[in-house]
Amino acid sequence: VVSTQSTGGIITVQVGQCGNQIGMEFWKQLCAEHGISPEGVLEDYATDGTDRKDVFFYQADDEHYIPRAVLLDLEPRVINSITSPKESAYSNLFNPENIYMSKHGGGAGNIWASGYSQGAGLYEDIFDIIDREADGSDSLEGFVVCHSIAGGTGSGMGSYILEKLNDRFPKKLIQTYSVFPQTAEASDVVVQPYNSLLTLKRLTQSADCVVVLDNTALNRIASERLKIPNPTLDQINQLVSTIMAASTTTLRYPGYMNNDLIGLIAALIPTPRLHFLMTGYTPLTLDHKISNVRKTTVLDVMRRLLQSKNIMVSTPKDRRHNHCYVSILNIIQGEVDPTQVHKSLQRIRERKLANFIPWGPASIQVALSKKSPYIQTAHRVSGLMLANHTSISTLFSKTLQQYDRLKARGAFLEQFKKEKMFSDGLEEFDSAREVVQQLIDEYTAATREDYKMYSGAVPAEKTPGEG
Repeated sequence: VVSTQSTGGIITVQVGQCGNQIGMEFWKQLCAEHGISPEGVLEDYATDGTDRKDVFFYQADDEHYIPRAVLLDLEPRVINSITSPKESAYSNLFNPENIYMSKHGGGAGNIWASGYSQGAGLYEDIFDIIDREADGSDSLEGFVVCHSIAGGTGSGMGSYILEKLNDRFPKKLIQTYSVFPQTAEASDVVVQPYNSLLTLKRLTQSADCVVVLDNTALNRIASERLKIPNPTLDQINQLVSTIMAASTTTLRYPGYMNNDLIGLIAALIPTPRLHFLMTGYTPLTLDHKISNVRKTTVLDVMRRLLQSKNIMVSTPKDRRHNHCYVSILNIIQGEVDPTQVHKSLQRIRERKLANFIPWGPASIQVALSKKSPYIQTAHRVSGLMLANHTSISTLFSKTLQQYDRLKARGAFLEQFKKEKMFSDGLEEFDSAREVVQQLIDEYTAATREDYKMYSGAVPAEKTPGEG
């Protein structure tokens, strides 16, 4: 498939079972919002749109819209379900040259080390695809990686790809949508703490921005807020795709602000390592569900976004530290009068509804964005909050506690020792633990007035349009 040249493109890299499942829901949502059929054909009613389809799609010679997406997995089941005409209406949407499944199809057995070394073995095949896709964009802005941190492929191969993207495209932005596992109940992946810790090291060192999608919170929201007793994987993934699509609206329906990835990220990440974001969304609905939210003024939406029950990361109360917001960006969609935004911000400030860091500007940033004219919604206004909050470190602390318990018993290490990286010793675990501990320490330091003196707090380096 030959593409026409485009500008400011973002390439989505979907890795592993979870990455491809949430990626697929994201593309369904984008097709619906841009009036693109499941076959990639622009619907008749969508020909006059002012939206920017070219950020995430490009046009083939026959005018079809094709996602700038790379689909990678070490076992075929999920990708086959995406590309099978019997199972998916979207089977012809993707460029088949951009799909890579390993030849033996055995997967990574939920072992990070296996995913990582298989990724290294497939380096040339994978980066042939990514390089070709990057060369097809006039001014590539960056990459979005979708994956889970708990299994084998999304975590291990995802980690390898993050490192190599950073090496090969040092001036391009790398954002991830990273699914964190449910922590409350016993996992079917016993080595989940090992996988999570090793992936967290790469997310800290090789990504510019990580949107944390916490399965514990997503399940809580589905059952408590949407009244779904036993939420299915599809329903959880639908919530995720809502977040992903809403977080990219200012790129796809550009206004005056936050209309490129660097603008979006720079607004939220003042120092390079504090780049893990949590999200909130209101009003929440799923297909055929009537929302229990009846009224959506700008103030209602902005107030609800600050309520912990709408935030998609479960962070327990940590009384030892005065956790606070580093930054907040609210993306408000719909027909909104800017004066209402100003009044709402004033009201939130007067009532001290958000507690900010003592060393930076204590303000909520707001980006107004159009809604897709092709999707009917029951609500006049909806909102997404992207927030940088120091309490996200409690999620990392939980991972460390689980890792320490498992490692103290020396449990399940044989599978790791089979791989080259661990055959001579387990130093990589120690290194990863140190990186994650430093990340927790820096988030804790950020709650204090003297954070500016902290050795890690240096401004971010990447600038757009280079590399």
